[in-house]
Amino acid sequence: MKYLVLMYADPAATEAMTAQERAEVFQRHDALHQDLSDSGEMLNGAGLAHPRDTTTLRWRGDGDATADGPFIEATEQLTAYYVIDCASPERAREIAERILDFHVVAVEVRPVHDAFGMGGT
Repeated sequence: MKYLVLMYADPAATEAMTAQERAEVFQRHDALHQDLSDSGEMLNGAGLAHPRDTTTLRWRGDGDATADGPFIEATEQLTAYYVIDCASPERAREIAERILDFHVVAVEVRPVHDAFGMGGT
């Protein structure tokens, strides 16, 4: 089963991280990425640009509206994602638990039901 693993962090806290803290975060993600690549569970993933560089388009009955910034205003914003393929929801949660730390303060695990562009499920 494929899962989208969405990672949330506070962009202000990210910007305030020390070089050592950044190195720790990169090291943890590199190790996780390697483990999941070795097991065949990692399909895709990426870090996202700062929310201030986001454009949100909303459909409205009287026409589309465009706004700068993320979809919602919140302290924690979507900062990265992985697409994984693993045996069970429990395994997906186990992977997500490895992501949580002082930087990534929330992780959403969502089953992918439409495999558009990723082959069959």
